[in-house]
Amino acid sequence: MEDELLPRLPQEIACECLIRVPFHAFPTVRAVCKNWMHHLESPCFHRLRRSAGLARPFVALVQSESIPPQQQPSLAPPVFRLSLFEPATGAWTSLPPTPGRSHGLPLSCRLAAVGRELVVVGGLDRRSWAFTDDVHVFDVVSRVWRRGAPMPGPRRSSFACAGSEERRMVFVAGGHDERKNALRSTLAYNVAADAWVRLPDMARERDECRGLFARGAFRVLGGFPTAAQAQYSRTAEAFDVASWRWGDVEEGKLAEAGYQRTCVVSGDGRMCMCRQGEEKMEVLLEEGDGAWRPLAHLPGDVKASLQMVAWEGGLMLWGAGDNSRAQVAYIMDLKGGEGKGLMWRKVEMPKRFSGYAQTACCFEM
Repeated sequence: MEDELLPRLPQEIACECLIRVPFHAFPTVRAVCKNWMHHLESPCFHRLRRSAGLARPFVALVQSESIPPQQQPSLAPPVFRLSLFEPATGAWTSLPPTPGRSHGLPLSCRLAAVGRELVVVGGLDRRSWAFTDDVHVFDVVSRVWRRGAPMPGPRRSSFACAGSEERRMVFVAGGHDERKNALRSTLAYNVAADAWVRLPDMARERDECRGLFARGAFRVLGGFPTAAQAQYSRTAEAFDVASWRWGDVEEGKLAEAGYQRTCVVSGDGRMCMCRQGEEKMEVLLEEGDGAWRPLAHLPGDVKASLQMVAWEGGLMLWGAGDNSRAQVAYIMDLKGGEGKGLMWRKVEMPKRFSGYAQTACCFEM
């Protein structure tokens, strides 16, 4: 039959074969025939992979190109591109450049994962330093970019951003406008419909805040108001999507002010974050009562610009090393249980993937 996935095999068995294809082989499999291409791009295929326990975590990073110092103009800002890292194999992949953007992705843009799509939102134009409302969407299966509807004004930077696979939405909140006024306004981008909707305002202005999505809510952490520049707070607000409203401001939610950029959601829905301990930097895990408990000290060669991502059973940390131009990264396996000698494992970063990562997110494929 024309729609057979594999000749002379029942469709169920053919599906069982195809869902075992590793992600790095997707481009080859898609190129075999239109039937296989459509099958790999169908939601059913990815649901089957996940239900069979074959989905694997991937980390997507907006990363600067690693250019030798002698070839890099002294005053030129770096060129950013999208790359993928697979924790299970340690493999790095460079993704296709955004069409029409030979100068790379915007500086300080935000990145969110919604299913198999990566959404790049906003940032600063590398050539003019102007705020941009651009939206670019990359399908990691078809490996095709598309232009999304522009983010509604006011144009903003340093905003919170997070994606929800269940809702198929990217949420945006806070940041500051072109006159450096901190914002309370929030937005949501429907990826499938390619449409933006305005949400109710937050209770407080929040510049340089962090966004996470967990347990049906968009959480906005830390930040500071216009009248208190760089005076970061420990507060948080959560937008419940089901009720379409913001909850009360949570005072003292973060373990320490100023480290909201390191906040991530672990596999069980609890937050992890970094802070300066008594002797060394450390990673903390949120307890059920809102308290924070130390998980592990940070490796000694992670010096600055800390960031983290998390997935079910794992945590990845990266930052600037002894040479400020080079990034170092580590992974911690949380499956062995908390408090049982958790150890960091250093990630091998090939030279071309050792550039500064300005933002990242995690997804399953």
